[in-house]
Amino acid sequence: MAKAIFYHAGCPVCTSAEQDILTLINPADVEVVHLGEQKTAIEKAEKAGVKSVPALVLENGNVLHINFGASLEDVKG
Repeated sequence: MAKAIFYHAGCPVCTSAEQDILTLINPADVEVVHLGEQKTAIEKAEKAGVKSVPALVLENGNVLHINFGASLEDVKG
């Protein structure tokens, strides 16, 4: 079964959103990816349509951009 993927960069906005997401959705159903620590995952996030973090990519492929912590370009830098 596919999981939703929550992408973040570790900033306060992102970590707060992560806690909220894991309260709303069963943590077993969400893969959490810290792009600041997993730079190789940035390309996968981009291909999924993520433009900024924090963002939640749902199982159906829809991307929910949550608040604004950083653009992917900032995370790459």
